[in-house]
This record gives sequence, structure tokens and C-alpha cells, in this order.
Amino acid sequence: MLGLTVDGRESPVEGGESRDPRPGSRVPVAILGATGTVGQVLVSRLATHPWFKPVALVASSATAGRKYADAVRWRLPGPIPADAAGLETRDTPPTDVPLVFSALSAQLSAEVEPQLAAQGVTVVSNASTHRMLADVPLVIPEVNAGHLALLEQQRQRWPGAIITNPNCVTAALAVALAPLHRALGLERLVISTMQAASGAGYPGVPSLDLLGNVVPFIEGEEEKIPRELNKLLGTLSDDGITPAGIRVSVHANRVPVVDGHLMTVSAGFRRPATAADVSQVLHEWRAPAIAGELPSTPAHPLLLHSLRDRPQPRLDCALGEGMTVSVGRIRDCAVLDVQFAVLGHNLVRGAAGAAVQLGELCAVRCALSA
Repeated sequence: MLGLTVDGRESPVEGGESRDPRPGSRVPVAILGATGTVGQVLVSRLATHPWFKPVALVASSATAGRKYADAVRWRLPGPIPADAAGLETRDTPPTDVPLVFSALSAQLSAEVEPQLAAQGVTVVSNASTHRMLADVPLVIPEVNAGHLALLEQQRQRWPGAIITNPNCVTAALAVALAPLHRALGLERLVISTMQAASGAGYPGVPSLDLLGNVVPFIEGEEEKIPRELNKLLGTLSDDGITPAGIRVSVHANRVPVVDGHLMTVSAGFRRPATAADVSQVLHEWRAPAIAGELPSTPAHPLLLHSLRDRPQPRLDCALGEGMTVSVGRIRDCAVLDVQFAVLGHNLVRGAAGAAVQLGELCAVRCALSA
């Protein structure tokens, strides 16, 4: 695998070719919330996945028993994957598969996901419901794969597991911030988000509220991001996760962009740091070897842009099939130490793609069986 540095030169990243944990077979999986926005991206990404085979698509009772092609209002470019189109939707999750990808709402996930874990199923959840529980791993493979060790505590409750990926903003931020925290010690962050319309689902924000406008409030975002960042960047011990202790101030805004969350960040560090220091740390960062084994890990998990007007959602959010996080405009800050911009695809790196990658990590680390 190769990583792309700030001046465009390529350099090696730890890891190598992805490996199938079960040669000759694909692990059967189910998708919960398969007709929703994130569910559709899960269906699309899993249809031809080398390790996983979707065998059950779960939706509401209103669509149960219908072919997926008839049950879903498909919103993605291109046709519905053929194998998924002919599957019959159901309104009850299966318990005879080892792995479930959940795109349920927070309310439904609170009920359904523990029931599945209690029956021995591993659930990769995109919902916020369980993320901050002490024994539930909140994981990004490039950032904190070792936090899967929390499952030893969680399995005192049930034979299965609930594992979570972070909020769509936090997912991109953590990839960019983790190397800086380890090298320089983050203390303070001031973050403004410019979040795409697709992050609100479908039909989402009414068009007359968003066209030609910016909405400076998104329910729950300004509270989730600090909590999740501090858990992701925290330290694992026998007692669980000790949060990173970073003071985070967030301004969340919904903007008239289809896909791609752009964040502007001002960062203060434990010791004085400059834009050159930040650039060097990100230039030298390498994804850990475990991430390199996973099919969904892009060739360039972190891409540094040297052009002064990049990254931009329209141009950059789909890099690495949506899994690349872009960083640019790194410069000294007059208030804190350094400021920069971070961009991630909210439906891929921030949701469905992150969940699939996390499922791959489970396949490697948790001995899933077909």
C-alpha cells in the first residue's frame, strides 16, 4: 500500500495486500435498515465484497416480503446490485448469521442490537446509541484497532458483541487528529463543521430551508463530537478507556452540499507547535499494519493537499472510493497553534464504509465463521 504525502511523492505505508480470513468462502451477513440512505450504501459496498455475502436485508414491516428492488427508493448512482435486488426484505433480524451491519435509528438500535448480541451475533452499529458505553468499542482501524479488547468485558454480558463506528464528522476528524495527538499532544480544538445535506438522510432537510442558505444547528452534533473524539483518542487499560482529555468546542452547520463534510480546525498542543510540525507529522504518518489487511482501507487513508483552496467536497470527498480523509490549508493560527481543514465523505468514511471496514477488522480479530 502507498500513502501520498503533502508534496505528491509516494512513500510506503505499513501493511500489505488484504487477506481473506476464510479462504474460499464469504461470511453471510445481514443489513438492518437496508432501505435507508446508509443502508443503501451498505448494500452497494457489500454486494461484491470479497469477504462478506449479504443474505438478509431488513427493513420496516411496511416493505417486508417484497423484493428489495420493489421495497427501496434507490438513491445511489447506477442500478441496484443484482444479487440484492432479488432478495426478499424482512422485518425481523436473523440470528443465524455471525455478523450484522446495523443502519437503524438510535431508537430502534437500542432495542434490537442488544437482542442480537444476546443471541451470539456480532453487530457493527452505525447508530450513536451504544458508542459511549464503557464496554462497547468505538473503533476506526487506522486509529485505535486495539480498543476491540473491550469485547472481553462486554462478553460478560452476552455471547455476541456490539461494536460501533463514530459520528460522520468524528470519523474524518479522528483519522487526521490521531497522528497529531500521539506526536504533539492535543489540548484544545475549535472546530466548525460544514455538513452535507445527505448527512440528514432522506428526505432530510427541506429544500427551502437549505437552498441558498446555511443552517447553524444540527441536533446533537456539538455534543457527540467532543465525547467521541476523546474516547477514540483515549488510552486503553485494564479498567477500560481513559478519555484523551482534549477540550473541544464545536460549531455545527448544515450547508447546501450533497456529500462531504468539511471541517475547519484550530488546534492547541501541549508544547508549542507550528504548521511545519503538523505537516511533518502527517507527512510521516503510516497506517498501522492491521488496517492494511482490510479490503476497505484505501491506498491513501490520509491525503495532504498542497493547493491553497483544497480540499473541496465536490473534488475530493470521493477519493479512495470515499474512504480517504483529506487535509489541507495547514497554517499557523493567531489564537491557538495551528489551523487546517479536514474533509471526509459522510456516507462512506463517516458511515457505511466505516462500518464495512470495521466488520473486516472483526473478521480478522474476532474469528467470525460462515
